[in-house]
Amino acid sequence: MQNDVVGSLGIPDAVFARARRMADGLRTAAADLGGALSVDADEILTGRAGLLGLTPAGRVSAGGSTRLLSTRDGWCALTLSRPDDIDTVPALLELAEQPTDVWTAVATGAAARDACEFVARARMLDLPASILGEVNCASPRFVPDGQRAARTVSDLLVADLSSMWAGPLCGHLLAAAGATVVKVEGRGRPDGTRRGDSRFFDWINSSKLSYATDFRDDDLRPLLEAADVVIEGSRPAALMRRGLGPDQVRGRDGRIWLRVTGYGTEGERADRVAFGDDAAVAGGLVGAGVEFVGDAIADPLTGLAATYAVLDSLGRGGGEIVEIALAEVAADYATLPLAVNSKSTRPPRIPRLPRVPARDLGADNGRVRELVEARLTTC
Repeated sequence: MQNDVVGSLGIPDAVFARARRMADGLRTAAADLGGALSVDADEILTGRAGLLGLTPAGRVSAGGSTRLLSTRDGWCALTLSRPDDIDTVPALLELAEQPTDVWTAVATGAAARDACEFVARARMLDLPASILGEVNCASPRFVPDGQRAARTVSDLLVADLSSMWAGPLCGHLLAAAGATVVKVEGRGRPDGTRRGDSRFFDWINSSKLSYATDFRDDDLRPLLEAADVVIEGSRPAALMRRGLGPDQVRGRDGRIWLRVTGYGTEGERADRVAFGDDAAVAGGLVGAGVEFVGDAIADPLTGLAATYAVLDSLGRGGGEIVEIALAEVAADYATLPLAVNSKSTRPPRIPRLPRVPARDLGADNGRVRELVEARLTTC
């Protein structure tokens, strides 16, 4: 998708319009289930950039960690957001030592290779990388997984095991609709956004209880058994190796298990690492001249779509595994018909921060255990 754009983040009018329709759908779906949810789609899409002062710079993402790279036969994207990613660059480029200017060396290396070759090597090293437009659009998948049960939004206990943006945004919106949401983090490896600017973490997570765990079976299984909704943002095998996947944990009737992935859950795609910017490129959601659109745009778009999918499943009585992929959501938006002469200097919408910041890691462990015990006792 190549087009003229709207706003300082380069988000096209049609993307805003589709996201606003999704927000309207969320309000209606929540109301049908006894909840009250008001969603500002413009704020969702631009809020992080507004809070943190981020702006995409053409082929450099708003957050600065992802680049669009020209190869011998097309375009690809690579994300180097973690220290381990930077350390992997010599292996990616087959160099003896770390280059002085990492991104210049990466761009030179990409230019000398075909996109498939470069991205395949990056993925072999567990780096987030994608080929422009490699993924087709697809709707969320709903897989039957248990008995159905009628519930209102206010009845829900949500275990949010996800991190970063798309999954946590779903948890945030469910909390805003009236659900009790528990943010689950590893004691030794909390959500990476907790270590960043606190304003973004507070915006997305202040409405949740904080539960810290070592992801041991006896520590986490009771919460997963008691939850009405589980939000999982890791690669599917991560929990399954611990015996804590949806098919391995007994669930309440009507439980909805949401899997938010980069590329899906089947085959080698299930093992791919993805972030919002490189996933958007995989879906073809880029601007004119092959430039980044928005700020990690696949994340907020997927968070909105995932919330609607959960409410949709809840309306049928749940009892389903719901699978949604960032790249496929981005690909859906990339199919939109876009006006070619619509431009604006509209700035990002800065969210109003909550009065109370997000809770400290593990601050609600005792309360969560009490909730879980009470639910399991009455089952």
